[in-house]
Amino acid sequence: MQVNTTKQFCDTNKYLEYFEKKAKNQIAYRRTHSYYWNSITRYCNFFSHPDYNILEVGCGTGELLNDITGNKKVGIDFSPNMIQEARRQFPHLDFRIMDAKKIELGDRFDLIIVSNLIGFIENISIMLEQIRKKCNPKTKLIITYYSQLWEPAIRFAESLGLKQKTPSQNWLSKSDIKNILYLSGFEVYRQDQKMIMPFKIPIISDFINTYFSPLPFIKHFTINQFVFARLQPVNNNDTGKMEQSVSIIIPARNEEGNIENAILRMPHFATKQEIIFVEGNSKDNTWEHIVNYSNKYKDKFTIKYIKQDGKGKGDAVRKGFELASGDILMILDADLTVQPESLPEFYQTVIQGKGDFIMGCRLVYPMENQAMRFLNMIGNKLFSLIFSWILNRQTKDTLCGTKVIFKDDYLRLQSNRKFFGDFDPFGDFDLIFGAYKLNLKIVEVPIRYQARQYGKTNISRFKHGMLLLKMSFFAARKIKFF
Repeated sequence: MQVNTTKQFCDTNKYLEYFEKKAKNQIAYRRTHSYYWNSITRYCNFFSHPDYNILEVGCGTGELLNDITGNKKVGIDFSPNMIQEARRQFPHLDFRIMDAKKIELGDRFDLIIVSNLIGFIENISIMLEQIRKKCNPKTKLIITYYSQLWEPAIRFAESLGLKQKTPSQNWLSKSDIKNILYLSGFEVYRQDQKMIMPFKIPIISDFINTYFSPLPFIKHFTINQFVFARLQPVNNNDTGKMEQSVSIIIPARNEEGNIENAILRMPHFATKQEIIFVEGNSKDNTWEHIVNYSNKYKDKFTIKYIKQDGKGKGDAVRKGFELASGDILMILDADLTVQPESLPEFYQTVIQGKGDFIMGCRLVYPMENQAMRFLNMIGNKLFSLIFSWILNRQTKDTLCGTKVIFKDDYLRLQSNRKFFGDFDPFGDFDLIFGAYKLNLKIVEVPIRYQARQYGKTNISRFKHGMLLLKMSFFAARKIKFF
């Protein structure tokens, strides 16, 4: 297997000789093992975006960096032979001979990739300290490595001459890597595993790796391991004073009895705060109430309102987001079953860097009677299990209407929407899956869920439940089975 490295990671002659020799045969080697390496590139690329500035540490001869989607792409490696070959193959990219103990780059990056390298690094903490200096507050770090369970198989392949022999390396468990990242100022927010068969047998390899390796039990025996990390949030008294403007989108259909309370109960928690009502073809006087109360309380908040020309909550939310001027976008259902008074907690969670995409969770605290019917509760539990598997993280409540995202992240999510398609009438799955593909850290905030005081739900339990299930399987195919 190809291993990208730099001299500062491996000070002994055996490592240097191995990697310099590797560079001379890199093209032939890459072609022989392209099936394995292309799978890593494809998976990392899933979480990239055309707007991202990308750094690969230990870029080798640059194939991964060339194939990944991004804006500005920089690769560093200590090996002159590696960089020379990378520049020859991909003259349009920026490759630099550089000691990772001292990364001298002026830019900060949105995505940093360290692929199959940490097993050969003498001191991982030194590398991570340098990487940390090249991060902005939203930078995501992807570390790939192969599982120590595969060491016997790898050594056996080397003994048969099926694989080039490699020097002894660090065999790190998930907990080892997570701990080292934590000590270096990073937090791990997701881990994943891929690939049962690292070599290509036509049809068979693709079928097994696509449909079997993601399954709950089998995935623990896969070879490729992926760790996703970000900077640890800074906890200090000044963080909550950051000036971030907020737009609160309130989709409203047949909710005339809740409009005034939505304004009166709304707390002030940001330096600049606006409320945007999106009225959705109501059969009652919702629109008239929105206009009247917006004018009545115009001195309390900046209030905007618009009529929806499409259908569904998802369409209403998008209309509101288009009209929003805030740095942070929030959704609050007009039925007020999620209390407006809970929004400051969402705000603090996102500005303190505890998460990039924040969802409410209604299934922690006891609910009021009739707040959620039995069938709805069963449906939420089912989707919780499905989403926990799809998103590689415990997800308790996917259908809570209150969600929060930075506007710049939403704009990137919007440009990615074609990947999943545009058939979610509620907007919940559209945002959740979009946030996952953007590699955002998803966090749930427990809230108290109340029974609605006016009107009735606009959701058809069976019809919409089947549609949500269909969307879940569609997303699983796009996220898990690729």
